[in-house]
Amino acid sequence: MNQNLDTAQDPTAMTPGQGLARGVSRHLASLGWVTVEELVPTRGLRVDVMALGRKGEIWVVECKSSRADFMSDSKWQGYLEWCDRFFWAVDSDFPVELLPDDTGLIIADAYDAEIIRTGPETRLAPARRKAMVHTFATHAARRLQGLRDPGGRSTF
Repeated sequence: MNQNLDTAQDPTAMTPGQGLARGVSRHLASLGWVTVEELVPTRGLRVDVMALGRKGEIWVVECKSSRADFMSDSKWQGYLEWCDRFFWAVDSDFPVELLPDDTGLIIADAYDAEIIRTGPETRLAPARRKAMVHTFATHAARRLQGLRDPGGRSTF
């Protein structure tokens, strides 16, 4: 079996942030959303989870595994222009009073998640939405191709 698939199935082999991302992705899938982890919307930014809804809604979820992880994140506000809604995903022990009140909040673990607070919606412009859906699809296709053919080369 592929090493990546083995790691993906074993939550003990994941970093805490990867576990949060998996739980978030599982929960959003149960709501009819599709997700891609570690997506780069533009140079210099990498979101932990980008989610695409049935009506083309785009959410960004940043996973923070500790207070230090959150305090060292100086780029999160740059993610706001690439989504309709922004969320933090943290575990149940995280000091949530550190998180800005005007952002979404998800409590998660490696197996599931719960949306506690939905942040404000700021709809993307149609051209930006089209570009982000294309980026999402391209990233997802590359990721799938990489799993199916690890030695293959991308033409992108």
